[in-house]
Parts: sequence; C-alpha cells; structure tokens
Amino acid sequence: MSDIFEIIKQNMDLEDIDTVNYSPLTFAYIGDAIYELVIRTMIVDEANRSANDLHKMSSEYVKASTQAKLAEILMDDFDEEELAVFKRGRNTKINSKAKNASFNDYKKATGFEAVMGYLYLEGKTERMIELIKKGLEKLD
Repeated sequence: MSDIFEIIKQNMDLEDIDTVNYSPLTFAYIGDAIYELVIRTMIVDEANRSANDLHKMSSEYVKASTQAKLAEILMDDFDEEELAVFKRGRNTKINSKAKNASFNDYKKATGFEAVMGYLYLEGKTERMIELIKKGLEKLD
C-alpha cells in the first residue's frame, strides 16, 4: 500500500523534508487537514448525502472539543515520540482561539493535530489511522 504523502511528493516533485526542525504549529496545520480528510472519507463511505448533511456530520468529529477528547483518550496509546509532539503542540503559544471551544480544549486539540501532522509528514499514515480508529472507537 502506498502512503498518500509519498504519492503527493512524487507526483508534485516535492523535496524530502526533515521534520526535526518543524514547529508544532506546522504539524498541527497539516494535521488538521489530514485528520479532516480521514473523517470526511469515513462519512462519505457511509452514504451519499447532501453536502450540508456531510458537513454537519463531519464537524462533530473535527471540532476542537472532540479532538481534545480524542487526545485524552489516546494519551496512553501515544508512544514516547508522539507524546513529546503532543506536548509541544499543546504547550505552544497560540494567538488565536477556536470558535465554541474552551482554551484548554483548543490547546489539547492543537496537540492532537500536531501528532496527526507529525505522523503524516513522517510517512506513518498507518499509525495515524490506527490512532484515529482507536480513539473514535473509544469515543463512541
């Protein structure tokens, strides 16, 4: 199975990257998008619905409070590296606030997104999916 990041890099002629010096907010930026792509893929797989219905369904999973819960649920499942990325993301100074989210939820959600982005950029998409699946199963 090919990794989506590798396919994008190859087909778009992108350079290899070294994530060592990437900021946690860079991880969170791409992590937010890749996590939402996973959620949207799951929802579209369930049924063919209107775009409005699809948006309502996906927004329940991608909002900061749900991501914060997923981070809490997965805390014991994160390996040492993932936990370090989570903490860096959570503890980064953030100059904005999510709509309809507490400050603590927003920070935890940023940590969660950072882990997702880190795993994606490291080519560890299967691990990312494993964590999302485990978290969603425990969430329900």
